[in-house]
Amino acid sequence: MDILRPTLICIDGQIYRKNPVEMSTHRPEEDEEDFYIPDNDADAYMDEGCDMLPIEETKRGFRLAIDIPSAFFSYIIGRKGQTKDRIERETRTQIHIPKIGKEGDIVITGNERKGIISAKTRIDVLVDSARQRQPFTHFVSVPLCTDEIKNGFEEFRLDVLRQCHGLQGIEESLFQNPLKLHLTFGTLVLLNSKEVAKAGAMLKEFEEEMIRPLLKDEPLLLDVEGIEYMNDDPSEVDVLYAQIRPQDGSDKLQVIADNLVEKFVSSGLMQKEYEKVKLHCTVMNTLFRKDPAAGGVHGSKSHGQRDMKERESFDARKILSTFEDFKFGVHHFQSLHISQRYSTGTDGYYACSAQIKLP
Repeated sequence: MDILRPTLICIDGQIYRKNPVEMSTHRPEEDEEDFYIPDNDADAYMDEGCDMLPIEETKRGFRLAIDIPSAFFSYIIGRKGQTKDRIERETRTQIHIPKIGKEGDIVITGNERKGIISAKTRIDVLVDSARQRQPFTHFVSVPLCTDEIKNGFEEFRLDVLRQCHGLQGIEESLFQNPLKLHLTFGTLVLLNSKEVAKAGAMLKEFEEEMIRPLLKDEPLLLDVEGIEYMNDDPSEVDVLYAQIRPQDGSDKLQVIADNLVEKFVSSGLMQKEYEKVKLHCTVMNTLFRKDPAAGGVHGSKSHGQRDMKERESFDARKILSTFEDFKFGVHHFQSLHISQRYSTGTDGYYACSAQIKLP
């Protein structure tokens, strides 16, 4: 099926067929050599229109400057410069890259426009592949830390500790920080200030394109109630979460979440994990035992798997039976944040890189 229905990726608004490329496990000192596109895929990305790129014509040929975070320079250079040399040789271009650790445009020069386009697209594919292997830096969240939800959560926490004391693995360190209760729509890899600004602008665009037309200035009230788990065995649980449902029984929140993810995925800043966003708020997580700063933000398989510490599961059967329909409270959906991972703002929530606020 990889041949008949290959993966499609979106780069600068253009759709490309991504042929299978064998990728090895992350090894910082060897990664770059494994990232290159095989020879038989060299022309797989040649369908980008010339008019889409700001290619300058100079006295010596053509020139294109592309803005790429410095974190990706080493992948483009490759071990001992092999990747860069190969792109230059096969596209008949020269690629000028700022020194490692310094930000700046990568400049491609050459005698032919098609060579510039080919080199640029190959670099885009390398960056797209490399980005998928970076731990996420930010996430789009709905803060749920209102007084009503925090009070409901505190009641839940105390009741669980009192009624389930002594059961396997249940202890106070499992619980979420009430100041960081949230719903996550998706995770982002933002590696410089320009990418953060781009994500913020996209969030504002999404507000005007989707959220306001859908809600029509009417309040969207969310019931935060009911407990569920993410494992197959309730006696060996890693995460417990509260369910989130619109009070009016509509799918408006699901539509907002799924469409927001699609928008960010098309930009290349987010990777799509599932067909639908799971609407939930983490209340207990075994990761908190060793890393309280984790704050309930879960990495995806591509972004966060290597960040996961060894877990010690807990027996959630009594919690699930006793608190199956527990009501944490009602939340008025009024804001969306681009939150910075492993951070704390002045209000105790995650540091906010961008946000929108609804009436």
